[in-house]
Amino acid sequence: MNILIIGSFMMDLVVRTPRVPKNGETIIGTSFNRFPGGKGANQAVAASRLGGQVTMVGKVGNDTFGDEMIEALLSNHVETSNILRDDTYSTGIGSITLDERGNNRIIVVPGANLKFTLSELQEVEELIKNADILLVQFEMDDKVIERAVSIADFYGVPVMVNPAPAHKVSDEFLSKITYLTPNETEAEILTGIKVQDMEGAKRAGRILIEKGVDNVIMTLAEKGALLLTETESTHIPGFQVIPKDTVAAGDAFNGALAVQITKGISLVEGIMFANAAGALTVTKEGAIPSLPKEKEVKELMEKSDAFKIIE
Repeated sequence: MNILIIGSFMMDLVVRTPRVPKNGETIIGTSFNRFPGGKGANQAVAASRLGGQVTMVGKVGNDTFGDEMIEALLSNHVETSNILRDDTYSTGIGSITLDERGNNRIIVVPGANLKFTLSELQEVEELIKNADILLVQFEMDDKVIERAVSIADFYGVPVMVNPAPAHKVSDEFLSKITYLTPNETEAEILTGIKVQDMEGAKRAGRILIEKGVDNVIMTLAEKGALLLTETESTHIPGFQVIPKDTVAAGDAFNGALAVQITKGISLVEGIMFANAAGALTVTKEGAIPSLPKEKEVKELMEKSDAFKIIE
């Protein structure tokens, strides 16, 4: 279960407020917290807590936030020896506003994340070659991500891409992806198809399959996820929970799914597990602090009736 994650680190600066202010308006928030996060780091910790053997590659600043990020990963048994430090650029930060319903608005300042270079990537080619799965996102330099995916494709290593924050990509890039995990908004950006209902989700997913993606797993928030392949279209329902903070729910899903894939679990069963991990994450505050452990996920699955698969 050797999971290699090449991705980002963000110190999340979280303000909780009764509602998001209107343009030009000042309102009184209810709390402020600081949590280590970033899609790459979140997914690494999620996968490790759920039983995966995880190595993380990326770059942080040579600063206090960078120290805290590496310590957070080490304390969760993630291999960190290939995380680089940058003396010029600071560790990335995410400015997050949460309303009382748990909805979030996020501004990301990538900092050192964007300074990981192609030559530095070349130094970890052996790690990619020997991985059981490579998991990447879009919070690093596009050329680095594209090259990492190409290296994995060359060596026959399965590639999972979480296309966030989403932007248009080439068909050539899509054709090298084994598992693509967009949410509804990201699927719309990738395909131009409005995803407002299940039929729209299926249309967008089919376009991505036609462009060469092997498996599209579209996350649908509380509605669960939609799995599309050349021959299959399966809706896997979500788990009903009371949301407190939706930050990192998608990252928990991706980390959980990567673990299940490396265990040889079927995609449908793996997505059920990932749905449960994402659901548990929204019941707690913060990114890394909210990520569940394997025992919690299994307990939720055992007591839930969300096992009916809808074709």
